[in-house]
Amino acid sequence: MPLTEEVLGTNADGSKNEDYCIYCYKDGKFLQECTMEEMIEHCAQFVGEVNKGLPQPITKEEYIGQMKLYFPHLKRWRKELTLADSMPENPALSGVKELIGTMADKLPIAYISSVDQDGFPWTKAMLKPRKREGIKTFYFTTNTFSIRVAQYKANPKASVYFCDAKGFKGMMLRGTMEVLTDAASKEMIWREGDTQYYPGGVTDPNYCVLKFTATDGRFYSDFYPRSFVIE
Repeated sequence: MPLTEEVLGTNADGSKNEDYCIYCYKDGKFLQECTMEEMIEHCAQFVGEVNKGLPQPITKEEYIGQMKLYFPHLKRWRKELTLADSMPENPALSGVKELIGTMADKLPIAYISSVDQDGFPWTKAMLKPRKREGIKTFYFTTNTFSIRVAQYKANPKASVYFCDAKGFKGMMLRGTMEVLTDAASKEMIWREGDTQYYPGGVTDPNYCVLKFTATDGRFYSDFYPRSFVIE
């Protein structure tokens, strides 16, 4: 719905709210308390009105599918779809925290992406994270003198992708990547046998740590994608 001046909702102080319309938000609160799924079902009944503005009509089922992809990105639902270690389980994201942990711990390969100087993504297969702190922070080993490290130093924006091909599940985490070269960080994730990659041992100048901090993500499971924010 176009948020023109005449249909803007109102805040508690009577000022205009530019995020929501008057039919949803008035005096600083929502007029209907409902879940995202309930809102989708409510909106689905108006597919006929939607089709009036489309060159190619869509079915009610197609409209519902589009809303399931789009609604998780809206401000109201992004706030609801939040993950944190200390929060109770959100029914809309049932099992996602556990799935992130399981995929990070059990899958042998993870894919990390960086951004080059021209704004293009670079993706690389990596051994699974050496360590993680809940579902927000992950640590990888890599070569200090690699192109990947240079890209992260220039632009810390990054993503990590876990893929369970057998179960047809995918988990994308988006956030920032730090390059750590201090002794404590390097010793923290050093493992026996790492000298095959870094002959100089834990102090090898070509050995460093990548620390990924997730801000949000999106996963695909059971033919259904969902987006979420990590706090």
